[in-house]
Order: sequence, then structure tokens, then C-alpha cells
Amino acid sequence: MKERICSLLLALSLLLSLGGCGEVGPARPEEQETVSGGAGALEVHYIDVGQADSALLLCGGQSMLIDGGNVDDSSLVVSYLERQGVEQLDYLVCTHAHEDHVGGLSGPLNAFTVCQVFSPVSDYDSKAFQDFLKYTQTQGLSSEQPQPDTSFFLGTAQVTVLGPRRDYEQTNNTSLVLRVDYGETSFLFTGDMEREAEADLMADGCALSATVLKVGHHGSDTSSSYPFLWEVMPRYAVISVGEGNSYGHPSEAVLSRLSDAGSEVYRTDLLGTVTAVSDGVQVSFTTQRAGAPIPGRREESGRETYIGNLRSQVFHLDTCSGLPDERNRVYFDSREEAEAEGYRPCGNCKP
Repeated sequence: MKERICSLLLALSLLLSLGGCGEVGPARPEEQETVSGGAGALEVHYIDVGQADSALLLCGGQSMLIDGGNVDDSSLVVSYLERQGVEQLDYLVCTHAHEDHVGGLSGPLNAFTVCQVFSPVSDYDSKAFQDFLKYTQTQGLSSEQPQPDTSFFLGTAQVTVLGPRRDYEQTNNTSLVLRVDYGETSFLFTGDMEREAEADLMADGCALSATVLKVGHHGSDTSSSYPFLWEVMPRYAVISVGEGNSYGHPSEAVLSRLSDAGSEVYRTDLLGTVTAVSDGVQVSFTTQRAGAPIPGRREESGRETYIGNLRSQVFHLDTCSGLPDERNRVYFDSREEAEAEGYRPCGNCKP
């Protein structure tokens, strides 16, 4: 039965068009109509695995797991999937070979039938990755390395592989980058991709604009550059990060950049597991622990004071939630003065 189901999935994937990176689009027209009509939903569970990454996507009776946290998170991830009613994983994705992403995948590979397994490399010198390969082979599968611009369907959601687009020596930059389109909404998963790989995505004209961004590298300053965020402009951003971690994640600089981009930020260290549900038009959030996201938008107050960000060259109303740190501020008496100095208006407070 497993072989038949997996064969059907593979056949469906092979029938999909593989347009260029700039041609990535939402779900097929006939399926968009179903989504927009309110039938079904796309659920994205950003599982709280501490200083690590793991996300479960559910749509149309199919499931995909992206990363599994550290080795010690393996049983936690299995238990979480069982609580969500998962009996089979149609897709299992290792974004890259570092232990805090691949380590916990051995448990799901041992506990569930898996149809397809993706990773950016076929080998890596670590026990965590070798165990991942071992349990993949136990399933009678091999780890596939998908090419950029290929796509497949998870239920009625379209998943497109955007990267990696080059060969990189730095393991973080080898991260598989996935864009998931569902109706009018979209989700972007970037693993631990850093600025070099971000620049290559932009240079190749990839469709990066997304409703929800899984922030790269746990909010490290090595990722989420201003140019990249201006392309993505996420309405929401989710940071998978451990409480009190020794790396200082998420970086204050990244939080400031996300604020400038107008993103509401959900952090697993503060809120626990974060679940986003899209009906194809809007995305709603629930969190494991009580709390509120860091706001990224506030209504315009009409006051005539303008504050510019020296780093981003964006100017804001003085009531904007995306104001820069004091040391990065410059003050203007009018909108005209700010624009004359080469600053552009904030997309949130709309000064």
C-alpha cells in the first residue's frame, strides 16, 4: 500500500511544470477556487524544539515535516505529530546537515511511513546526518536533492524549491529554501540560509514576497539582511529559538529590521509552539503559551514628526512600532525633507 501511495505522489510531482524562479506562482487555478471557497486549510505548526528548527505542514490530508530539531528532540517531535493525527509523512525535509535541524528526524523516520525524503546533500560527516541516512534507507528510500525551481503539491498547497541556487562551502548556505503557496497566502522556509545565499536568490529574481517568513538561522544577524527582507516583506515572522540561548539569538539588529519591514514577530522561546492556519485568504495564529506577538504595525496618528533610520534609509511617524534604535535615528521636520535626503516612507505607518 505504501509503495502505491508513494508512486502516485511521485507521478503527480513529475507532471507539474517547472517554470523559472521568477515564474513561481500560487496554486493551480482550479485548486485556488477550492481554497478560496473555504474548503480545507493549510496548517503550519512551528514546533517548539528550543534552539533548533522543526515545522509540520498539513493540507488536504497530506503532511510534510521540515526539520526535526536536535537528536534529543526526536521523541518530542514524534509525540507532537501523533497528537496531530499524523499516520504517514508524505514528505520529510532536512533543510541542511547541522544537528539542530537533522538530528531529530531519525525518530519520525522510525515511527512513520514516509513517501519522499529531501535534503541538500547526500552525505555529511556527522553521526546525526548518518543516522538520518540510515533510517531513510530502512524505509527503502534514498535522500533526494531537489533542483531549484521544481515544485510539487501538498494537498492543494504548492511547494516550490527556490534554493540553494549555487554550490556553497558554508553549510548554512546549502539550506533548502521552500516557498509554500496556498490561495492568496504564502509561507517561506529558509533553514539557516545566510546573506550570501539570500543575495543569490534575489540576483536570480526568485519570487520571495511572503505572508509568513520562518526567520533564517534562529534570528542570527548573519541572516535576514535588509535587502532580503525588503523583497519578502512578511506580514508575520516566526523565530524558532531557545530561551536564554548562548548565541544571543534573536539578534536585536534582526528584530529591528523585522520591525522596519512591518512584521509581527512570533518567537517560540516566548510563546512555545506557534501554529498558523491559512484559509487561502487570511492567516490566523495560535500559540502554546499566553502572550502576544511583537507588533509590527500601528495605525497612523497624523502627527507631523518624522524619524529616519540611518541604516535602512526608511522614515517613519514618531508613533510607528518600527522605530530604529536611538543611535540610528535622524529627525526631519517634514515628509518633503525626508524624501529630499533620499529616505523612503515606511510601508507600515505610511508617513
